[in-house]
Amino acid sequence: MALDGLRDAHDAWWKSAVVYQIYPRSFADSNGDGIGDLAGITARLDYLKELGVDVLWLSPVYPSPQDDNGYDISDYRDIEPLFGTLADFDRLLASVHERGMRLVMDLVVNHTSDEHPWFRESREGPNSAKRDWYWWRPARKGGDATGEGAGSESAGLVSAGSESAGSESAAPNNWGSFFSGSAWQHDVASGEYYLHLFSPKQPDLNWENPQVRQAVYALMRWWLDRGVDGFRMDVINLISKDPDLPDGALHGDGLYGDGSPYYICGPRVHEYLQEMHREVFAGRPERLLTVGEMPGVTLEHARLFTDPARGEVDMVFQFEHVGLDFGRSKFDVRPLRLTDLKASLGRWQSGLAEVGWNSLYWNNHDQPRIVSRFGDDGPEHRVRSATMLGTVLHLHRGTPYVYQGEELGMTNAPFASIEDVHDIEARGHYAQAVRAGEDPARVLDGLRARGRDNARTPMQWDASEHAGFTTGIPWLPVNPNHTTINAAAAVADPESVYHHYRRLIALRHSEPAVVHGDFTMLLADDERLYAFTRRYRDTTLLVLANFTGEAVPVPADLAAEWADVPLVLGNAGPIDATVLRPWEARVHRRV
Repeated sequence: MALDGLRDAHDAWWKSAVVYQIYPRSFADSNGDGIGDLAGITARLDYLKELGVDVLWLSPVYPSPQDDNGYDISDYRDIEPLFGTLADFDRLLASVHERGMRLVMDLVVNHTSDEHPWFRESREGPNSAKRDWYWWRPARKGGDATGEGAGSESAGLVSAGSESAGSESAAPNNWGSFFSGSAWQHDVASGEYYLHLFSPKQPDLNWENPQVRQAVYALMRWWLDRGVDGFRMDVINLISKDPDLPDGALHGDGLYGDGSPYYICGPRVHEYLQEMHREVFAGRPERLLTVGEMPGVTLEHARLFTDPARGEVDMVFQFEHVGLDFGRSKFDVRPLRLTDLKASLGRWQSGLAEVGWNSLYWNNHDQPRIVSRFGDDGPEHRVRSATMLGTVLHLHRGTPYVYQGEELGMTNAPFASIEDVHDIEARGHYAQAVRAGEDPARVLDGLRARGRDNARTPMQWDASEHAGFTTGIPWLPVNPNHTTINAAAAVADPESVYHHYRRLIALRHSEPAVVHGDFTMLLADDERLYAFTRRYRDTTLLVLANFTGEAVPVPADLAAEWADVPLVLGNAGPIDATVLRPWEARVHRRV
C-alpha cells in the first residue's frame, strides 16, 4: 500500500480525541416545530466546545421518509427539510471548524430507502438497468407467492412476514429481519422478492455490483470535498452477502432462519473496504476519521478491519459488551455479571493492543441509557454511578464516544403503554411477541428497559417546559425528570456529571498514558470492583471502581501499594485507601 494511505500508528489525532454523537431530531429545535435541526445544533456548539469534545458525529440528516428515523435515506446529496438545508449544513460545518472541532457524517450504505431513485428504478421490473443494484429474487421453487396480506405501506408491496402460509413459504430463503418478520418483501408487480435485513422500506444494496460501489464512493467523495472530516459507517460489515443466499438455521421460535453467517463479515467485506479506502480516502491530505459499526464482528475480524497497514477503517463499534445482559433477545433483561463485562472489555483491550484500535462507548442512539442499565438512576446514586461508569470507560485504551445527554446523566424514560413507543424495532418486537402468546405487560417491561426510544427523548437543556428543547410540541415527549436533570443545572454545579466528563476529557488530552498506555486488568474475578492499570513510559495509572451501591473493601495488597499515590481524578471527595464507597471511582497516577 502507498505510504500516503497509511495512518501513523502512534500519533493519529483521533487516538487522543473524544467524539460526541448528536441525534439531530432530538438535540435542539430552532424553529418550534418540535423536531431538532441543524440550526439548533449550531446554536449549541459553544456548549460542546466547553465540554471539550473534539469531534461531532451526526446521525443521518439526509432526505428520508423517516421510517427508521433517517436511517432510510432517499437522497445522499442533500439535507432532510425537517433539519434544514445544505446552506444550514455548510454554516454548521464552518462553525464547527471555527471552534477547532471536526464533524463526521453517518454513512448508511448497506441499504437505502425504498423511495430512493435507485430503488424506484430497480422496481420497474426485471429488465431495469438498476435491477441488480438490489437483491431481487424469484419465489422459491414450489412456493406460492400469491398470498395477500397487510404489509409495507409502500404501494404494491406485501410483507412476506405477514402473508399467507403459501406466500411465506415462497420467500427466496428463510432469513428473518432485524426488525421482526421475514427479511424478504414480495413485489406484486414483478412477482419477485427483494431483501431487507431491516425494515421493508430499507432494501439492501447489492455490493456485488461494481456500479453500486462506485456510486457509493462518489457520494462519499462529494461530502469530503464539502469539508466533512470522515464517516461513521452504519452496519458496514453487512454489505457483503453470500451470493447463494442459503437458508439459515431456524431460530427457537421456528419461524425464521438466522442468516447472519451469510452476511455478517461476508466473503468480500474486506475487499470492499480496502477498495473504498483506495477510492475515497487514500491520498487525501486531511486527517480523516472512519469508524465502522459492525454487529456480530469478532475480535479476529476487528484486528483485520483496523490494522492500519490494510487500509480499511480506523476503528470499529463492536456489540459484545452491550449484549452481556441479554436473555433470549435484547428485550429479555438479565442482570449484568461484572466478571463478564471485565472479561469482554479486557479481551478487546488485549486483542487490539498491538494491531488496531478500540472505540469505547456505553450509549448511542440504539442503546438504553447506561446509568439506568449498569448504574443506579435513583436520586441518591445517579450522579456517582454515572460518573463511575464514565471514568471506567474513558480510561480504557481507545477513542471514547459520548452520546448526547450522557454527560448529564440522562436516564431511561417512563413509557406507560405501547402507544408511547415510537421505535420501529420495539413496536415490531412487541407485535410479534404478543402474537406468539407472551404476556404484553412483560414484553412492555423489556421495551422500557431496552427500547431505543430511551436514547431518543429530547436533550434536556433546562427546567422549563419541554426542557428548552423546543417552543413547540416535541416529537417524542421529554423525560419528566428534566426539571432536575438538565444542562443548565449541571453547568452550574461543579460536582455534576457534566463537569466530571469535562475533567475526564481534559485528562485524556493532557496525560499520554490515557491514550498510549498498555492495559492490565486487575481483580478479574471480583464481582464488585473493576480495577486496571495503564502504563506508559515512566507513568502508571490505577483505575478503581465500585460497581455496587454498597461500600466495598479494597484488597489489602492493592490498598497498601497505592495508599500514598496521588489521586488525579475521583468522584466521591476525600478518599479512604482501604474502601470504595458506593459507585466510587478513582484514578491514581504514579510517576
